[in-house]
Amino acid sequence: MAHYAFINDNNEVIEVITGIDENDTSTLPSDFANWEEFYLSLRPNATNCKRTSYNTFANTHKDGGTPYRANYASIGFKYDTENDVFIPPKPYDSWTLNNNWIWEAPVEHPNDNNSYTWNEENQSWDLIE
Repeated sequence: MAHYAFINDNNEVIEVITGIDENDTSTLPSDFANWEEFYLSLRPNATNCKRTSYNTFANTHKDGGTPYRANYASIGFKYDTENDVFIPPKPYDSWTLNNNWIWEAPVEHPNDNNSYTWNEENQSWDLIE
């Protein structure tokens, strides 16, 4: 089983579907070179289709395999054509993209088993009570 992300002309993911594994070409219509091309032909509102891995997050494969396109795509993610990765939406203006293609707060999240929410105005983590 494989997953495919449909991307609009702004490189934004607009839909993700479950499809046929790219290595299983036994039923691929002869008019198409691969499943990405086939699925794209079914979505006139998309300009691109890319396979995405359900097992990849923060440029790490959960089962120790090779990470695929940095993150599993979801609606609203951006597809970075230069780096061939999916990037989640930026949660706050102050956050920066790290080397694993995940947004990071300018202040490290406390590691004390409490729940916090980010306070953009104060650039701090506020304890949820």
